[in-house]
This record gives sequence, C-alpha cells and structure tokens, in this order.
Amino acid sequence: MSKLTGKVAVVTGASKGIGAAIAKALAAEGASVVVNYSSSKTGADAIVAEITRNGGKAVAAGGDVSKTGDAQGIIDAAIRNYGRLDILVNNSGVYEFAPIQEFTEEQFHRQFNTNVLGLLLTTRAAVKHLSEGASIINIGSAVTRLTPPASAVYSGTKGAVDAITGVLAKELGPKRIRVNTINPGIVETEGTISAGFIGSDFEKALIAQAPLGRTGRPDDIADIAVFLASNDSRWLTGEQIVASGGIH
Repeated sequence: MSKLTGKVAVVTGASKGIGAAIAKALAAEGASVVVNYSSSKTGADAIVAEITRNGGKAVAAGGDVSKTGDAQGIIDAAIRNYGRLDILVNNSGVYEFAPIQEFTEEQFHRQFNTNVLGLLLTTRAAVKHLSEGASIINIGSAVTRLTPPASAVYSGTKGAVDAITGVLAKELGPKRIRVNTINPGIVETEGTISAGFIGSDFEKALIAQAPLGRTGRPDDIADIAVFLASNDSRWLTGEQIVASGGIH
C-alpha cells in the first residue's frame, strides 16, 4: 500500500513549480489532491491531467489564498469532491527583490498578503476539517537563514512563516495535528528561470557554496513533502527543514 492511500490533500499554488511537483508526488503515493491555482487554470488542468493519466485522483480549484472567500472555497473543493481533508500544503507564494531604499508599499502588501495572510486564511479554513494524524506543511524559504541583500520584504514574509509554524504546532498539537515547514534554497522552476536567477552569477555563487554542488529541483522538495505528509514523520512537528543542498 502507498504511504498516503485514502488521504486527501490540498496544495495551494500547484499549477507549476514546487507546488506542481508536490501535488504529483502526493498523488503518486495514493492521496487524492486538490490542485489550487490563482491565475493559471491551464497549468492546473495540465497537472490534474498528468496525475489522472498516471492513475491518481485530482481536481483543480481556482482561488486567491489572500481572500477569505477564495481560501474557504479551496478547502470546500476537497470536502465536496473527496469528503475529507488530511494534508494541507501552503505553497502559494510570490517574491520581489528590492533594496530598502526602493521597495514599495504595493510590493510589501502583495508579498505579505499572499505569503502570510494567505497561509493563515487557508489554514483557518482547513482546521475545522482536520483531525488526528493530519499534517500541515508550510513552504518557507532558506532566505531566512541566508538573508541576502535586497530581500527585506520577502525574507520578512518567510520569517513570519517560520514563526507561524512554531505557534501552530503548539496550538494544534493537542489535536494531534502536525505543522512543519520546508525551507527550500534556490530551485530551478518556471519562476526562477523567468526571474533570471537560473544561469546568473547569483546562482553560480550559491552552487559554489553548496556541498552537493547543484541547484535544487522541484522533486527534491516534493519528496520531503511526502515524508512530512506521511506517518513516517509522525514524531515531527514545529520543525523547519532547510532543503538547500547544504547551504546555510
């Protein structure tokens, strides 16, 4: 039997990149998956099609996690389609980089609304459906350790994710609901390619520091998410797993 047979998962921001890899990996282990998207229905539908083609179960659900009604609707899609919820992966995230003299209020609110408020709203909607053995997995970032220049706002959002994970692990522990964070380093995705990180001097400098000598891949993060979603990690909660190839 697969590790997640009979489980139901919601993965936010799952139409591409790390979220898509996580959705596919959870489905491959037997979970029924809600593939959330904010703007790319085409991308989400393609992930659902790939999962079902490989014998898994998945549906797409649109919604902006930073809006209360949308966040509730994403969770409702799991209950409507599968009747339960066991795993929540808070993956939706945006990033922009700017020196402290140049960041804008619009950039601040966009990043905090999605990366922090969105996580809180989706989790609040999910908690009423989660029971003993459930797992919440937040996707943070290794920037909270590396603190690179020009990332004050983005690093601030991911520092908040780390803190929220610790709080919720204690708050939900009595219900036997586990809450952990994965903090990826640089990962080759559509987003990091289009932002110009892949192939840049910045990437080369990180690879030079990495004991494992390469940039991360979405599957590297997805396999950790499967571990945290499964009973294999039953004694872990409140943890921050830095998945950066050894860069600290």
